[in-house]
This record gives sequence, C-alpha cells and structure tokens, in this order.
Amino acid sequence: MRTLAALAGELDARTPAHRDRAVDGLRALALLTVPAGHWLVGGFTLDAEGGLRNASPLSTFGGLAPASWFLQTLGVFFLVGGYASALSYRRRPGTARAWLAERMMRLGRPVLGVTAVWALLLPVLRHGFDVPAATLHAASTLVVQPLWFVGVYAVVTALTPYCLAASRRLGAWAAAPLLLSVAAVDALRYGPLADAVPSWLSLLNLLPGWMFAYQLGAAWADGRIGRRGALVLLAGGAALFAVLLLAFGYPASMVGVPGEARTNSHPPSLLVLALAAAQSGAAVLLRDRLGRVLARPALWAPVAVVNLYAMTILCWHQTALLAAAVPASFAGAVPGLTEAPVTAGWVAARLAWMPFLALLLVVIAACARRLEAPWGDVGPVRRAAAALLAAGFMVFALA
Repeated sequence: MRTLAALAGELDARTPAHRDRAVDGLRALALLTVPAGHWLVGGFTLDAEGGLRNASPLSTFGGLAPASWFLQTLGVFFLVGGYASALSYRRRPGTARAWLAERMMRLGRPVLGVTAVWALLLPVLRHGFDVPAATLHAASTLVVQPLWFVGVYAVVTALTPYCLAASRRLGAWAAAPLLLSVAAVDALRYGPLADAVPSWLSLLNLLPGWMFAYQLGAAWADGRIGRRGALVLLAGGAALFAVLLLAFGYPASMVGVPGEARTNSHPPSLLVLALAAAQSGAAVLLRDRLGRVLARPALWAPVAVVNLYAMTILCWHQTALLAAAVPASFAGAVPGLTEAPVTAGWVAARLAWMPFLALLLVVIAACARRLEAPWGDVGPVRRAAAALLAAGFMVFALA
C-alpha cells in the first residue's frame, strides 16, 4: 500500500499546475464507458463450423436500452475535447499548422498500430491456429468499430480555430446552428417526406452531430458557459430528450440494434444531441466539486493513468474482448462469451467476465503503448509498411 501511495503522490506532484483535473476526470469517465458499453453489447453466436458471429443482447433485451443513456458519453468526450483543444490551441508555442500536425499524429499513431498488428495477426490466426474465417471477419468488424470516432474527432479538431472564432462571437449559442442542422435533416428523414428522401442525406448529420458538444467545449473554455447556461443545457437537453423519445418515436437505444430500421448513433440523430446537451450541462455544474475531489492524490492517480492511455483504451479494448472470446470459441458455447446473448444468464455471465476483460486490456495496453510513441527513430520504409498493413486490414474489415 505504501508503494501505491508513493506512486499516487509522485503522479500528483508531477501534474502541471495548469492541468484541469475536473476536465481530466470527465474525460476518464467518458473513456471508461466506451469499453464498458461495447463489452456489454458485444455478444457472439457460433455458426455450424464453430465460427463467431457478432450479436447484440439488445435484440432480445429491449428493456436494457435505458442503460445506453448512461453508457453513451461521447457527448462528454467531445465537450472536454473542445475545452482542452481550445486551451491547447491558445498556448501553442508554434504555428497553427504545427499544432494541428502534432494533434493528428497523436490520433493517428494508435490507429495505425492496432490495424497494422491485426493485419499481421489475421494470417497467423487463420493458418497457424485454424481460426474460422467467420471469426476473423467478426473480429475485424469489432476492431474497426470504435475507430470511426477517431476520424470524426480528427476532422472536428481541425476545425478548432473556427470553433474558437464562433465562440468569441456567439458564446454557447454558436452550437445552436449545429443542433438546428441535425433537426432539419431528421425532419426530412422521418417526416412526411421520408419516402422521397435519399438514404445518403443522413450523412449530413455526421459532422454537426458530433461537433455540437465540441463547440460547447470551446465556449466553456472561453468562459462563456456559466452556472445559468449549464442549467439551461441540462434542463433543455433533458426536456428535448423526453419529447423526442415519447412524442416523436425516436428509438430508446443510443446504440444501433440489429434488425431495427432506425438508429440514433450512425449518424447521430437529434436525440444524441439532446443527451449531449444534458450531459454537458451536468458536466459544467459538477466541475468544481469534481476538481476538489480529484485534488486527493489517491483519487487523481487512476484518472491520470486513464488519460495517459486514452487512445490505447479506445483502440484496443475490443481486442481484449476478442482475446477472451476467440480461444473460448474452440470450447463451444461459453456463457457470457460465445453463448448466444438471449438469456438473463448471459447478462449475468458477461458482467462476471468484465473484470477479466479489464485485466486483459491492462496487459494489452502495456504492450501496445510502444506502438504509440513518437516516430523519431522509425524510418520511412517501416512507416510505409505499417501504413500498407493498416490499409489492407481496413479493406478486409469493411469488405
């Protein structure tokens, strides 16, 4: 215990004075709900050849949909992302281009690492361990599932200077046009003209849908969202959420459910923005209290570690699930892993597996961290090889 206390004290002492611990705490919370949510809805079935197929317990347990309201915290992630990017952009020592290039590299290296490693793993698993092709396709789908976020986040990050300019002029109201844009597209998609609207129109929600909370974060960093504004966001977001759910028939689940015609998440619907507004308001209101709590070294230490491994957690958590499920598939239907997610027993068994999955993620993260280090000593040939491997894996996964 003394060793842990000493480590916590060291992390506390090394934390820069300008570091906003409350914002880091919110980011850590949002980060940890990503693997928790994916592990809870990431079920499998076994086909006749013993291959894994992806399945979701939400197809059977529709009553679990409200849990996604608390596990879908990407709104908080984009909020604190906008906040942190705004402050970082102002403190940048060099040009805006250099700042953006450094941010893109920090986002891109972990993605390149996980996809390149899986490109090497696929033939080994197939020909060395006789893993069925169906399992490899299911695994590839899960691995790339969270990576879409990185692409969207990169685009939004590139727009940081414009977010700051809008915030200086309009404050939190700069996010209103983004919400109205999503509302207009939703009205076309689900209104009286729905049959005449092309399916690609929904893609127009992709950027404004996720940029909404990021813009709020930029306004927050500018000091343009106080307690009153936070209360408006919380109450207004909650009210809009309830109206959309009860009066306009939006799906209750914040994640996609196989077999359902409508989804809130890909791309984001107005319900996602309503939830993000409520979450953002709550986050602003809790900031001071959370900051006081995280002033304690023992509580700050795990938050600091989670933030240090943020991209590792995001990119590799599905690999942790697969590290348990793929070997288990050779044993048949294992409750909570490879058994079909159609019984209450599966839910209980999956919850029991969660600590083991977390342990696997810790081990994988410790190994994968090396792949995310700056590429100062990596030559152009190795970089090109990694890029080709990553591209090949993405083609296989999305085929």
